Amino acid sequence: MAHTFSLLLVLATFITGVIWALDKFILEPKRKQKIRDAVAKANGQVDAETLSKVAPQPGWIESARSMFPVIALILIFRSFLYEPFQIPSGSMMPTLLPGDFILVNKFDFGLRNPIDNHKFFNVGEPKTGDVIVFRYPPNPSIDYIKRVVGVPGDTITYGPDKQICIAKPGQTKCTPVPLTDMKDSKFMQGGTRLLEFTEQLGKVSHHILINPSRHDETMLYYPNPGVDKWVVPKNEYFVMGDNRDNSADSRYWGFVPQKNLVGKAVAIWISFEFDRSKDSILPSWIPTGVRFDRIGSIK
Repeated sequence: MAHTFSLLLVLATFITGVIWALDKFILEPKRKQKIRDAVAKANGQVDAETLSKVAPQPGWIESARSMFPVIALILIFRSFLYEPFQIPSGSMMPTLLPGDFILVNKFDFGLRNPIDNHKFFNVGEPKTGDVIVFRYPPNPSIDYIKRVVGVPGDTITYGPDKQICIAKPGQTKCTPVPLTDMKDSKFMQGGTRLLEFTEQLGKVSHHILINPSRHDETMLYYPNPGVDKWVVPKNEYFVMGDNRDNSADSRYWGFVPQKNLVGKAVAIWISFEFDRSKDSILPSWIPTGVRFDRIGSIK
């Protein structure tokens, strides 16, 4: 849906831009010349109301001209600066909840063509711990959001203890990612209360959820079933959800190519609750409340 909207926005900008330029440089001068001719023909004895009828600007052209700068600004802002996204699932809990509406910084990872997402100006690359939005590699028409665990050259291990271990290029032994402050969370999964930990990924300290009664489906690991170690290729990234036992991520479908990056999630600008009973007559998409305490930056 986001990609379709981008294409429609580019198309609308192009069409209104062409109309703006056509009217500005061709049609408007012709209208002004007709008015000058009418004034000269009447020896200046003509009122403003009459002149306005000599060469009127068509309504559709006036509308297109007034819309063009607005649409162009939206396109620039959305394509190169910030884009809003909605969190649809719980794979990033507790960091992000369903109903969170976030802002994604699209400048930090470089300027990209809004049509095919090709990067034409490099600014920076994702760092370990960043929460990123990207085009889902198996189906690029879908946007996913996960946390960067491994950058190019890293060797990632995720064993039965559910602790990430990272070996940087040149290292023969991996360094376990610290997990501290274990506590029972408010979240349940399959009748089991999830455990909440504080995890330190790079310079980023954040919270993750672990289901103590669930084991990873290692035989579904990609690309080597049963192998819990991945070496991140050049220009690709290894990502995981903060809700570790309820996240379809790089463990199961592979790495995120640099060309699939959309941007870095930086803030929650509004958060809605949708806690509605099944017998409610109102549609499920109507919010039942606003979680004001969740508005702010993302860690």
